[in-house]
Amino acid sequence: MEKNSTLISIQAAQALVLKYSSVTSVIVEMDLCNALDYVLAINVISEIDMPPFRQAAMDGYAFSISSAITYTVVAEIKAGDNANPILKEGEAVRIFTGAPVPTTANAVIMQEKVAIQGHKMTVQMPLVVEMNIRPKGSQIKRGAMALAKGTKIKGAHIGFLASIGITKVSVYAKPSIAIVVTGNELKAAGTPLEYGEIYESNGTMLSAVLQELGYLKTSIITVADDYDQTKTTLKEAIQVHDIVLVTGGVSVGDYDFVGKALKAIGVKEIFYKVKQKPGKPLFFGKMGSVSIFGLPGNPAAALSCFYIYVYPLLKKGEGATNTQLLSIFMPITSDYDVKGDRAQFLKAQIEEDGVQILEGQSSAFAGSFGAANALVFIPEHTPKIKKGERVKTILLPIK
Repeated sequence: MEKNSTLISIQAAQALVLKYSSVTSVIVEMDLCNALDYVLAINVISEIDMPPFRQAAMDGYAFSISSAITYTVVAEIKAGDNANPILKEGEAVRIFTGAPVPTTANAVIMQEKVAIQGHKMTVQMPLVVEMNIRPKGSQIKRGAMALAKGTKIKGAHIGFLASIGITKVSVYAKPSIAIVVTGNELKAAGTPLEYGEIYESNGTMLSAVLQELGYLKTSIITVADDYDQTKTTLKEAIQVHDIVLVTGGVSVGDYDFVGKALKAIGVKEIFYKVKQKPGKPLFFGKMGSVSIFGLPGNPAAALSCFYIYVYPLLKKGEGATNTQLLSIFMPITSDYDVKGDRAQFLKAQIEEDGVQILEGQSSAFAGSFGAANALVFIPEHTPKIKKGERVKTILLPIK
């Protein structure tokens, strides 16, 4: 990374990340119970009708409608029974929710709408054929698609697939991600700070965001501002991970060793420095199949770059065709004077009447990100935005 590296545009940087990405869409089969937050790689087809039989939708009585209003109760069927009694005209069975309805019955009346005397049941409401009966295959029929490829599996999906007997699913494997944190000034939370020291937060923040997105195979590695140690640490991280995120040390200061170390171990630079704010000193490189990002050391800049560049890379690995975060145009809620002429990503909060740009836009301020659910994108050379003007609003993938 040279001091005179030419800044490239945001669009060019995004395209290069995807072009040179070799995070392959590896498909693995896994137990359904472990598939939460994975993306389905192959359509799931139902092998059964669901329900697999005509099913009582409520507690009551099943019978075949006739001119009579009083029926003789001859049996009882509860959920899990496999009885299928042949009902004669004028006969009924006591039945419970989820139980199989006899093939000779064409109605279920709720228990609150009958009068019972001994074994006699008298209906007290108008009757309709197939009332309160769930038809066989009414939820899904055998051979139909139960869940489509590309679906991110949630708890409800797991419940539904389990209900049709699915035990395994084919999903996109998730990459192993290293977060390398650099800086002599960084200390672990919970330890006393000496003068000139700060608590490390970037590694913790990025790991938490990745977990929130469903990526659990992450490692946080710390390294001091030392060239040899940085070189060794990065080489080892690249050898055992699919993606390496380095925070800090990517600028050209006397103690910024990341760029020199990456070059020394053979990482190919794809780009360095993007015409944006925050996150100008962003690095992206490759070593074999491993993608390496040099993220800025300032927390807000690091997180902004993660959402704009790393997130699309992760989505591509899940087989997604639309890899960028969803964006919409919304009116801004107040005037905003833009500082600088670079394109900017501003932390923002979507409200009922539009989008509000938050206070605390410094790249060093991570606190305002906690209130943000969006980033407002400001094109370069935009001096001012007036209240009511529609701005590109990037929706953050927060839960």
